[in-house]
Amino acid sequence: MTQATADQRDDPDGNTGRHEILELERFLPYRLSVVSNHISQTIANAYAERFGISITEWRVLAVLGRYPELSANGVAERTAMDKVAVSRAVARLLQTGLIERETHGSDRRRSVLRLSHAGHRVYDQVVPMALEYERELLAALSAEERALFNHLLNRLDQASRR
Repeated sequence: MTQATADQRDDPDGNTGRHEILELERFLPYRLSVVSNHISQTIANAYAERFGISITEWRVLAVLGRYPELSANGVAERTAMDKVAVSRAVARLLQTGLIERETHGSDRRRSVLRLSHAGHRVYDQVVPMALEYERELLAALSAEERALFNHLLNRLDQASRR
């Protein structure tokens, strides 16, 4: 039995059967989600205030800054975000002029996205802020701990994809 589910209690309906209790605050997926949300929200507050973009919109910009000319599905795959959330973010970024869409070559059914000039300006301002925040956050760990943390995250990522 894992630490997260070690406690057992009687059923609240008075049944005599016993049920494992999930100690949510010790459950790895929950803990990773909470830490990720705290980290994302901290940096998001800075770029939301300056540029009026959401976390999802920033992630779309960040992916397109790194991998130009992706489809919306390609963005969703690279970010592991819900396709509907990506679609909404793409629509808003198109509306605000931060990204552009065009059909891809001879396949008129496939469109690709890229940062516009305005999108590049936002990207070029947010990236240094994000990298500085990451440096500050990781400064809490020694070089050895950072290397181990990165290694363990890679292993967890691989295990989660099986």
